[in-house]
Amino acid sequence: MKYSPVAIAFGSNLGDSKTTVKTALTLLNQHPQIQVKSCSSWYQTAPVGPPQPDYINGCAILEVQLKPDSLLEILLAIEIQLGRVRREPWGPRTLDLDVLLFDNLIWETPTLQIPHPRMRERAFVLIPLAEIAPNWIDPVTQKTVFQLLETVDCSGIQKL
Repeated sequence: MKYSPVAIAFGSNLGDSKTTVKTALTLLNQHPQIQVKSCSSWYQTAPVGPPQPDYINGCAILEVQLKPDSLLEILLAIEIQLGRVRREPWGPRTLDLDVLLFDNLIWETPTLQIPHPRMRERAFVLIPLAEIAPNWIDPVTQKTVFQLLETVDCSGIQKL
């Protein structure tokens, strides 16, 4: 099986968020079918959704020898391993790992949509993703990550 490039997003706003996202990155890199190729800087971002603490967000580029649904299972297992409990949509969380892009794939199942359906409107995703993959083309819009970034409000986001 060939390696596929994948972009994922990290988010955390409960507990020691910086340690949590770094630990998640380490766990991904230790998986035999995943190689972490690059990681963005970490950013402090204002929350979307109900009142809650600010987030630590970032993105990573992986090369995986996995199908999208298998990768999702691994991401969900890491979330649980690091204390994720799902209480409310867009609520606070110890860790959120999202598949943003998987090669140039367009994929839709009941549990996973690629590209991530809300990535194009989220500066907290596009800023770190543009740092490490500005020329990656969104297969739906045919725009680069950098072009998508130019269309969103980037206020409330600070590089750590």
